Amino acid sequence: MTATARSVGRATARPTRPSRSRRRRNLVTLALLAPTLLGLAIFFVYPLIASVYYSFTRFDLISPPQWIGLRNYEYLFTQDPNVWTATLNTLWFVVIWVPVKTGFALIVAGLLARARRASGVWRTIFYLPALVPPVASVVAFVFLFNPGTGPVNQVLAWFGIKGPLWFNDPAWSKPSLVLLGIWVMGDIMIILLAALLDVPREQYEAASLDGAGGLQKVRYVTLPSIAPVLLFAAVTGVIAAIQYFTEAAVASSVASGKAVVGEGIGNTLGYPDNSLLTYTQWLYVRGFGTYQLGYASALAVLLFIVAAVILLLLLRRFKAFTPEGAQ
Repeated sequence: MTATARSVGRATARPTRPSRSRRRRNLVTLALLAPTLLGLAIFFVYPLIASVYYSFTRFDLISPPQWIGLRNYEYLFTQDPNVWTATLNTLWFVVIWVPVKTGFALIVAGLLARARRASGVWRTIFYLPALVPPVASVVAFVFLFNPGTGPVNQVLAWFGIKGPLWFNDPAWSKPSLVLLGIWVMGDIMIILLAALLDVPREQYEAASLDGAGGLQKVRYVTLPSIAPVLLFAAVTGVIAAIQYFTEAAVASSVASGKAVVGEGIGNTLGYPDNSLLTYTQWLYVRGFGTYQLGYASALAVLLFIVAAVILLLLLRRFKAFTPEGAQ
């Protein structure tokens, strides 16, 4: 009896091999994921590893890379004359541009959610600017806000207001791009509108029965319900602000009167007075303007680390506002 129990125990403890059908399902799953995994390895993992390696070398795309250790990072933190200006400008877009654009998109989405007549027409009107190509929208804005001949300053003059120089003034160049961001907020607005329309009406009715006012409904019903969508908007906005390149480069190029982008920092990029010089623009100049690919790789690695840290902090902060995080 004891021997029989031991044999049964060994048979029970022995790990069972996966069945043939399970192996077949695993192979099918791996085959379906293969294109995504292959693309991730080719277009993300390999470039990331290569950038880390090149950041420790002197590389110009022509000669073989030469190992120089931490010299690129030493130059980045101690000697580069424009990297901190570019970093501060990019941080300005992260801190100002993202909240303002997301906030206006949320306000417009809230108004459209309450609209009863011609709601589809208004949704189309507010969404259409997001379909305009970035270069075309920037060129149009630069001409609209032209300090001498632009219609914006002419309208302000009718009311006795002297308009600023907008894209030609270092103090107004970044706020002008914020206005552009508000105009093309339709992509985020339509997502927030869908989230607002998905909030159960019963929750608002229950809040009304409890004596909640309008602001209390927004604080305790609306925001917790759309918190995941707000997180999505914030994360995508921060990523776009960290990689902000096209709009700032085209605005500098058109406002300075030169249509060529990337011939040097003194010509177009950053105009006026480096106020629109972003981190990615400076990375572009050092990598493809002066062919310092090793130093540009160091800039890219630092950008990746900072972006990852900011996004992790953002995820942790947003978790506190969700119902699960509040428990």
